Formats: sequence, C-alpha cells, structure tokens
Amino acid sequence: MKHLNKLVLAIFMFAGLSSQAQDSDNPWAFSFGVNALDGGRVSAASSVADQFSEYFNATDFWSVVPSVSYFSVSRHVGDDFSFGLTGSFNRLEKFVQPRVDGEYVVEDVDLMYYGIDAVVNYSIGTFFKVLEPTVHVGGGYTFLGDNSAGTVNGGLGLNIWLSETIGLGLRSTYKYSFEDDRSVMPTHMQHFAGITFKFGGKDTDGDGIYDKDDACPEVFGLKQYNGCPDTDLDGIIDGSDACPDIFGLAEFQGCPDTDGDGIADKDDSCPEVKGPKELNGCPDTDGDGIADKDDKCPEVKGPRENQGCPWPDRDGDKVFDKDDRCPDVAGTIANNGCPEISEAILKSLSDYAKTILFESGKATFQQRTFTVLQNITGILKEYPNARFSIEGHTDSDGKDAANQKLSEDRAAAVKNYLIENGINASRLESKGFGESMPIDTNKTKIGKANNRRVEVKLIK
Repeated sequence: MKHLNKLVLAIFMFAGLSSQAQDSDNPWAFSFGVNALDGGRVSAASSVADQFSEYFNATDFWSVVPSVSYFSVSRHVGDDFSFGLTGSFNRLEKFVQPRVDGEYVVEDVDLMYYGIDAVVNYSIGTFFKVLEPTVHVGGGYTFLGDNSAGTVNGGLGLNIWLSETIGLGLRSTYKYSFEDDRSVMPTHMQHFAGITFKFGGKDTDGDGIYDKDDACPEVFGLKQYNGCPDTDLDGIIDGSDACPDIFGLAEFQGCPDTDGDGIADKDDSCPEVKGPKELNGCPDTDGDGIADKDDKCPEVKGPRENQGCPWPDRDGDKVFDKDDRCPDVAGTIANNGCPEISEAILKSLSDYAKTILFESGKATFQQRTFTVLQNITGILKEYPNARFSIEGHTDSDGKDAANQKLSEDRAAAVKNYLIENGINASRLESKGFGESMPIDTNKTKIGKANNRRVEVKLIK
C-alpha cells in the first residue's frame, strides 16, 4: 500500500508539470483502463526472436486485475509528438521461469506491481479518419513486491477515435530492466487497453472551430470561412459583407443588385427598376436627364426648372408662355412672342385715324366717327404688346394757344375712347401739336381739312 501512495503522489506531481495529448486542438489527454503483465516471459526466452514469437499466444502468462488499473495524462508538444506520464498497478500471479530443455515453467506468485513511466509518443498518422498507429519510447520506475528498479521502455500503440475527443487506446510496452537477477525485476511486457479523452481546446462560440484557428472566435461561424459567419449564405463573411443579412454579390461587397443595373440596392434609389448611375439607378424614360420618379412628365422631355415638363406655348408661336409677352396671340420670336405690326397695318391705322371727325372747334366725335374708332380698337387688340402714340393736329385758323389745346384735347379724346374699349392705358400716350406740323397748305379749304387730323403711330 505504501507503494500505491507513492504512485498516486507521483502521478499528480508529474501531471502538474508536463503532461501531453495527441494534437494541438485539444492539447491535453487523459486515459484510463486495464493493463496486463506477461509474467516475465520475454526475459525468460533464450533468444531475442523467441521473446516476441509468442506475442499473440502468450495470454496464458498474463496477469490482469479486474478493475481500472492504469491512468495516463499527456500533452501535445508539436510535430505529432506528445509527452506524458502513465501510472499503473497490477497483481503478478504468474511468473515464467525457463527450463533447460527450452520450455517454460509457470510459478504461482502473489506480488503487487506498481509502475510510473514517462512516455514520448509519436503519431504515425490517422488512417480512415479513425485509426492512429503510434510509436513510443521512454523510461520509468517499477515496484514489484519488495523490489524496485528502473526500466527503459519502447513499444507500439493504436488509437481508435470514436469522435474528435474520445477514443479507444491499445498499447504494448517492452520494459527492459537493468537488474541482472530476474527475481528482483525481470524485463517484461505490459499491455494497456482503455479510453482516452482529449481536452483543453477552447471554442468560445461553439462552432466546432477552436479559438486558436477561429478568425471570429466569439461569433458562431463556418469551417470554410475559418469560423466566421456568413448569415446570408452568399459566400462573403459577415465581417466583409456590406449587407450581411441579404444574399448579394461579391462585386458589390455582398449586397444585391435586384434590377441588374450595376448599382447595389443599398446605393440604388430605384432598386427594382434599371437606371443609369448618374441618376442613382433610376430610369429616365424621356431622356431629359430627370429621373422618372422626379419627373412630372416622365414620357415627354422637359427642363428641370419645370419639373421635367415642357414649357406651355398656348398660342403655338414657339415662344414659351413664360417668355411670351403675348401668350394668347401668336407672334414672332424676335418680338418676344407678340405679333409684329406690318407696314400695311400701320398704313391702315393711319388711314383710319385721318377719318376721325370732330365737332367744329370741339373735342367731341361726330357720330359717323365711332365706326372708325371701333376699327382702330380692333387692330390694337390684335397687337396687345404694341404701344401707340395718339397725336392731334389743327389748321392755322385761330390763335396758336387755342389750336394747341384743341389738338391735345382731341388726341386725349381718342386715347380715352380706346381705354374705355379695352386697350390698356399703359400702351397709349397722347400728344397735341396744334398747327405746328401741317401736311398741306392752310390757304385752301382742302388743305386746311387735311391739316385738321389725328395720327396713330407705333412707339418702337
């Protein structure tokens, strides 16, 4: 029992120093199971070849304790190597003695067996994803009954992995004793069979990828992306995906382009309808440079100042109403949309004006003159943007001052009539010139009649 206490103490002390597992993901491993002693048959053999010739038929010499009889702690050190410590106990009940004729005699004994062994283990590789053959060397110290001795160890093993962290372990170890007397400590074989648990790997996010290999250790992710998530499954990890919740394209940093216009939906003002980049992905049906969504007349070209609609031209003279001084009357571009007065019209006005008749010495119209005035009014209405000067003249009869006033009053009478009949006052002005501008002689009756006149002139 005192040796068992030493064994347990040594196991815990060594485990705290440097134990070792099978890989870097889970660097620690703990194993336990049963062990079998071969009764020293290998050291009783007469030749090296005979030591292992009965390897598979030597179970008759084995001693096995029907309980968990070994424990092992190990830690991975890199490059398929691990280093660990194994503690075991057994009860040796069969001890093999050689005979002179080359056969063996099996003696019944009852000796407690304790072993503490340091192991350097090398993994040859994993085959079929579950089978891992190994080679190991090491050394240890063995207690047998009241005797003890150091050993140099070597052997082979096989791990059968049931999962990433749980496996079955088989191992055979040849323990060479430095004692010359076999009765003190024979060279012998020890076989192990047990369960191995690997641990120590940290996987914070639980995605099956250890933190040391996980590019996103705190977020559940996928192996193909080194542990980073791809929420929308578009092949772009969330950390590099501008639209991580929506399936998208790599060329748009993971964002979709629903309408296929080459503009990502997040930057597209009209994501479901194709449109040019210069209009943020919105269409422009009429090609006026204004997106349909902002165009009050999307199918007809128009300026931006009029919200995409063409300027109105009510009179059809190709001068927009906004620039047309005569929007309801067709005119010319040169005259700002107003009709231009021809020489013929001006002559017609002049002819009408000469036939305006007043009561003698007065500024009141003769009855027959109203038809003439109506005709003049009609002509002026056809040219609503034109301005006119109404000029009065007299003959030389009478005093100059009286003639001046009479000419002014008669011109004003014509002006007032036109205003009263719909001509804007701003378009008209009146002047009197008295007898100062005769067009005929004042020596004849006909000449004086010609000098008594009203003229309507265009103000340019």
